[in-house]
Amino acid sequence: MKRSARSQSPCSRRSTLGFSLVELIAVLGILGFLAAAMLPMLEIQIQREKERELKRALWEIRDAIDAYKKAAEMGEIAPGSSGSRFPPSLEKLAEGAVDMKQGGQMRYFLRRVPRDPFAPEELLEDAKTWGLRSYLSPADKPQPGVDVFDIYSKSERIGLNGVPLRQW
Repeated sequence: MKRSARSQSPCSRRSTLGFSLVELIAVLGILGFLAAAMLPMLEIQIQREKERELKRALWEIRDAIDAYKKAAEMGEIAPGSSGSRFPPSLEKLAEGAVDMKQGGQMRYFLRRVPRDPFAPEELLEDAKTWGLRSYLSPADKPQPGVDVFDIYSKSERIGLNGVPLRQW
């Protein structure tokens, strides 16, 4: 004699409608394994984005330093007291300099000094997050001085390309 679905007991009907505890644990285990496998990829993506920000900030500041020097050489702004015609500080690029050819108007080279994305959070001033190299400082041992010839990241990390961030 054949039983219909309606004549089955409630216990046997319930087991065909849902998932067993073993199935749920297996699915959760697989999901946990996949999440753990994705974590290193997420960390690499975060570092890649910070490196992109670092490149952009280095380019922006170095371009502003070059524009400041060119304006000083052309006589558009007063050269600094160092004689090298480089800006005396990173802040000076954002504070601006008096444009002597435009009737004393201010000439700005940066809207604001970008922050080093690898700098510790406790450094509050953006300009203090960068390492400075003066014009008289050698490239292999950069030291601050009376002007800003170049900048570098103070981070000890190695970039994804294998080059230390300080050497970018």
